[in-house]
Amino acid sequence: MTVIEARGLRKSFGATLALDGVDLRVEEGRILGLIGPNGAGKSTALHAILGLTPYQGELKVLGRDPWTQRDQLMRDVCFIADVAVLPRWMRVAQALEYVAGVHPRFDRTKAEAFLARTSIRPASKVRELSKGMVTQLHLALVMAMDAKLLVLDEPTLGLDILYRKQFYDSLLNDYFDGRRTIVVTTHQVEEVQHVLTDVMFINRGRIVLDCSMEELEARYMELTVRPARADAARALKPMHERQVLGRSILLFDSGVNQNIDRPQLAALGDVRTPSIADLFVAILGSMPTQGAAQ
Repeated sequence: MTVIEARGLRKSFGATLALDGVDLRVEEGRILGLIGPNGAGKSTALHAILGLTPYQGELKVLGRDPWTQRDQLMRDVCFIADVAVLPRWMRVAQALEYVAGVHPRFDRTKAEAFLARTSIRPASKVRELSKGMVTQLHLALVMAMDAKLLVLDEPTLGLDILYRKQFYDSLLNDYFDGRRTIVVTTHQVEEVQHVLTDVMFINRGRIVLDCSMEELEARYMELTVRPARADAARALKPMHERQVLGRSILLFDSGVNQNIDRPQLAALGDVRTPSIADLFVAILGSMPTQGAAQ
């Protein structure tokens, strides 16, 4: 089942083109990382998917038009943003009661069971909770809804490493079941690499990389060589090179240069699969950023 499908998706703010003919397809049961620099169009894409902004082009989410059918869509979609949206005066128990009253698929027992594993107390007010605890509360509310699509926009921004790890562990262990679909944007790329099934790079409103993690691991190779072997490695036409502690690190794309393989590179130095962060820098690092979107 296709959960999200966009064709020629465009959105402009005055003279700024935020989305420039975006085509994308997200299947059921996938965890997609939407990665891009500040102002690349990530948030605009998410807002279109959630029915929060009008757009040009074709967009279907769970078979519905997000802009004209948002009320029906939100029964099957949940969203966690980078800022708290719960009223600060509200108590935790009141938040559970409120969501139970407005969402037909909310399982209060499930939310209470999740919160019981945290230090959050039902009588606590939102303003008394740390940012990490507020994020845990949001996650408890979301995981207790029988939603088909979860959209996360910088969900762990500003949290310490412990809360970030707990967040993604809970997401995988308590929410994701192989049928639900998750779309996440984050600048903390290294922390979600093990979570993702697919990755998409967006820059200046355009998709510049769209592949599964399996394809990434098969297609891209990173070679570390000493200076004496650097020229031989460069002769194989890497897509990017950087220097670290006196060694050259070169990144190769076997999809473009089909004459190279791992054994050939291994004869020159150490070969590994690049991290998403390294690949991100290689593909986007030299691109111009003026005229950026939101």
